[in-house]
Parts: sequence; C-alpha cells; structure tokens
Amino acid sequence: MLKFTGLALRRGTTLLFESVSFTVHSGQKVGVTGANGTGKSSLFSLIQGDLSSDQGEFSKPADWVIAIVEQETRVSQQAAVEYVIDGDNELRQTEARLAEAEREHHGDKIGACHERLVQIDGYNAYARAAILLSGLGFDDAEIENPLKQFSGGWLMRLNLARALMCRSDLLLLDEPTNHLDLDAVIWLEQWLRRYAGTLLLISHDREFLDAVVDHIAHFEQQGIELYRGNYSTFEKRRAERLAQQQANYKRQQKSIAHIQSFVDRFKAKASKARQAQSRIKALERMQLIAPAHVDSPFHFEFKLPRALPTSFFRFDRVAIGYGDTTVLSDISFSMIPGERIGLLGLNGAGKSTFIKLLAGELQPRGGQADISRDLKIGYFAQHQVEQLDLDASALLILQRLDESLSEREIRTYLGGFNFSGDRVMQRVGTFSGGEKSRLVLALLIWQRPNLILLDEPTNHLDLEMRLALNNALQTFEGSMILVSHDRHLLRSVCDDLWLVDAGKLQRFDGDIDAYPGWLAKRKAGQADRSKPNGNKSNSRQTRKVDEMAVRRLLKPQLKLLKQLENRIEKLSKRKGELESQLAEASIYQQAQKELLNDTLFEQAEVARDLNKQEDEWISLSEEIEAVRESIFIDVV
Repeated sequence: MLKFTGLALRRGTTLLFESVSFTVHSGQKVGVTGANGTGKSSLFSLIQGDLSSDQGEFSKPADWVIAIVEQETRVSQQAAVEYVIDGDNELRQTEARLAEAEREHHGDKIGACHERLVQIDGYNAYARAAILLSGLGFDDAEIENPLKQFSGGWLMRLNLARALMCRSDLLLLDEPTNHLDLDAVIWLEQWLRRYAGTLLLISHDREFLDAVVDHIAHFEQQGIELYRGNYSTFEKRRAERLAQQQANYKRQQKSIAHIQSFVDRFKAKASKARQAQSRIKALERMQLIAPAHVDSPFHFEFKLPRALPTSFFRFDRVAIGYGDTTVLSDISFSMIPGERIGLLGLNGAGKSTFIKLLAGELQPRGGQADISRDLKIGYFAQHQVEQLDLDASALLILQRLDESLSEREIRTYLGGFNFSGDRVMQRVGTFSGGEKSRLVLALLIWQRPNLILLDEPTNHLDLEMRLALNNALQTFEGSMILVSHDRHLLRSVCDDLWLVDAGKLQRFDGDIDAYPGWLAKRKAGQADRSKPNGNKSNSRQTRKVDEMAVRRLLKPQLKLLKQLENRIEKLSKRKGELESQLAEASIYQQAQKELLNDTLFEQAEVARDLNKQEDEWISLSEEIEAVRESIFIDVV
C-alpha cells in the first residue's frame, strides 16, 4: 500500500501541500483531481522517488513494480511493437539471460529461463503488445513501422502502450486521454477497469473517472482529501461539505439561481423544441453539482452574436480531401441557428477534415456550397493554440483584436479565464498547455461568433475550466459543432450526433451511450451493419460467427461478471451467517455487548458491499446486453 503521513511538499518557495495523511490500499483505483498547479504531478514524482518530501513520511512496498508513461521518446528505427514490448522489463531481462545461457550451452539455465517465460506469459508478448496498439488506434500494418515515422501525438500513444505492457503493481497515469480520440478513450477505460494493480490516475474527464476509479484524492487549499467513491460521488459529498460553510453560502445560491434561470427559459420552450428536453436535463445536472464548484476561478459566457442568419450554409453532394486523396464525398449538410452537433467516428475517419471545410481551410471539390455572408465562425483547434504569438502577452494579443479596449477592460475580461495580476503581462511562451488553450477560447468568445467549431477543446483543460466551458455553451445563442473525447461535454451540450465513417457523413441514430455499441460492431468485423441506415443480415450462420466474435470482444466483461457473481455469492453467504448469529438470544446479553456491536457493524458493511456488487452486476449485465443487442437482430 501507499502510506502518506504528515506529508508536506514544496517546489521552490511554493508550498504545494502540507499535513497530508492518507493511505491507498493495494488494488484501489484512485482519481487524482484538483486545479492545475496544485501538486498532482509532483505527488507522482514523489512516489517515483524523483522528489523528497519536505516534511512527514511516505512509504510503499519495496518490491512493487511501478509503471509510468514516459514523456520523451528516443526516435529510432526500432519497430513500434518492439518498443512497446520493452515496457515489460522482466521479459526483456529473461530473454537476455536466455540468449546468454544458449551461448554458454547451459542446459539448466536455459530450462529455467523458458519456465520463467511461461510464468510471465512471455511467449504471448507480441500478441499482448499488438492488442494494446490496436486498442489505442494503430492499424495492424503500422505496428511494425519504425518509431521515427510517428508524430508526437502517436509517440505519446506508444509510450502509453509501453506503460500498459508493464506487468506493474502500481500504474501512474497523468492525463492519459489528452492525445486520444473517443474510441481509444473508451478502449482504455475498459482496460483500466480490468487492471488488477493499484492505479493513480490524474484526469479531467469526469465520465472517464466515474467509469474507472473507486476513490478520489482531491487537491485543494494546500491539502489532499481522500474520498471514497467515483467522481460523481465526490462532487456530491464535497457539495454537501461546502454547503455547510457559511462564507460560501451566498455565492452558492447565486450560482444556483443563475443556472435555474436558464432551466426556466428552456422549460418554457419545451413543447416547441426537442433539444430543450436534453438541455433541461443537463442544466438540472449542473444545478445538482453547482455547490461543489462555487469556488471555481472561471466565470465567463458567450455574448449574443451580432447576426443570426436563417441559414449558415448548405452543402449538396460536396467532396473534400488533400491532394489526390478524397477523404469525404457526397456531403449533403446544412445548419441553422440553435443547432448543436457532435461529430463521432473512428480516428482518421475525417472529422477534423470536415471541420476544416466548415472553417474555410479546405475548399469543396465539386457539388454545391452556399454560405451565408453573415456567417461568423469561431474556430478552436490544436493548430490555433500553436499559432499564438509566444512573444506577446495575453493583454497585447487581445488588444490587437480590439484596439478600443482599455487595459482595465481587458484585465476584467481575462480575469474570467483565471488570468489575473502580472499573468496577463507575461509572455504567452511561458504559459502551460492549459493556459494557452484557455487564451484561445477567450479570444474566440470575445469575437462573438454565431457558429463555433470546436475540435478537441478540452485537451489540457482542468475540470473546473471544462465545467465553465460547459456552462457557457449551454447559454450560447448560436450554433456549434463539436469533436471531443469528453463524453460529458458531448452529452451535455449536443442535441444531435453525426457520424463520419467510410468516407461518408450521416446522422447517427442513437445517443452517446450507443456509440460504444457501434464501435463494438466495427471492431467485431460487422462493418456492413455498422452504418446507421445499413442493411442487416438474418443468416443463422452469420449469427453463429457473430456470437463467437462478440464473446471474444466481451471476454473481459464476461470475466468481470463472473467475478462479481462469485463475490455476491460469498457476501450473501456471509450475510446469512450474520443474520443467524443475530437471531440467537444469547448475543443480546450484556456480556455479549461488544460482540453484538461488532456483528451489527459487519452486517451493515456486508449489506452495503452486497448492494454495491449487485448494482455493478446489473450495470455490467446491461452493458453486455446493450452490446449484444446493438450487434444482433432477431433471426427469422
């Protein structure tokens, strides 16, 4: 286990946290949350032994193997799959000992090495690495490519696969989803749920945290508080605690009233607009968690666009691509004010390419394209962040957009994005990735667009900034198209989903919860039935093949389901034993008071644990059944 006792840590003159005491037990999965700069990554460095505490003690088992995601990669001719296999250090060491033993013709050592390779599943190493790479978005043909052929984002995926390849006791992951798209995020989520070791996960993706972790270690006010449960449970518990603090009460009520006003506005339109219903649900969710975020440093909103044309654009049978390559064809798509669309699709399917068409960075190839003269686009993409003037200050960059602004007006506006004091005058080149993203969003919002194009806007943004962006998008009067691996953002702000697949753009028939089922069909080789309007086979032979494929696909979930059933059986048996003890009159005698209290306490604990396991079993069963239903149809 990891034990922190009276711990304090500084970086330079800055105190990150002090008087921290908590324990992480073996097998627990802990989400590490808190604002950027509060010490989350420094805690990881302490655990790895790269930093020493300024006060207190930290201990961990001496024999634990720790896996981390390296931030740098030595680019070479080494094949990607071999680089990933290197993550299993003991495997490579055993292979080296075997090679040496074979050179020496040492029979006993050769036999011992082969025995060890069997024990550590060494003979399946290539297959294990290939599965990891496939899950993270690499094609089969790519895994043999040399490292030097991959870009920075793909090298980070290789480093993640390498960390997962390690048969570790402790896995430390710092924002692992930043360089992933939605299908890779869903795969990683499932992998981490099956991980048997201890996990510490820094993430700002609430749905990812909810699905993976069972504890939250939250950094705030130079301390770390450990909460039991996932992120949603943490939010509610923290909200309850903050609600009891009188100093926050007025601000809390103001936040709730602000959100409630939007609920009332949308309720008034509920009978006229389908999207009003989803907006009401999202806003009610926001109201529920609002108290947990009353101390957020972010406060901004979109102003009313200067113009709202009746139609932004209309494309009829348009194609787009690069050079001689056509990426998407037969695009027929139009957009009017108030529409909020999320784009789904596999990595490389063409989502960002379609966004570039809308942004005017790619010209249509043939077809008809009608674009309103009043269209004003606000475009967020990674290259927008990279094109910031690194030698200028945030204040100067905004001043260039609007020379009529005074320094005071700029400071007030940027303060809503948590740029305050001297920070607005510092070189943008000194900003973190999250600060640069916040600045680009601030510039976008200032220009009052009527159509927002957001291509992975939440990379490097912490949870508080993501929530603030979510809140602002809820009240935006224009239209929006969003590409994101953050399912909470997609769920909260998008009314319709469109799918980019096989060179086509078409409406996705389902909500965000149906997307994993679509992915499952795709990966199970059911491409012909993966299209929203595609034909479905009723062949008994096809169904038999499908059953085999889906069982392979669901093998981890089915294994976990069996484990849950075993736990439920043991807990039910223990619950019956405790109830039998409590049915005996002798336990209520004065001399047995301590035994009675212990038995009652254990009975309550067992009942809670049993309910939790049963809830997990039901949830997992529904998940498995949803995948089956999304793949199979009734056989005539």
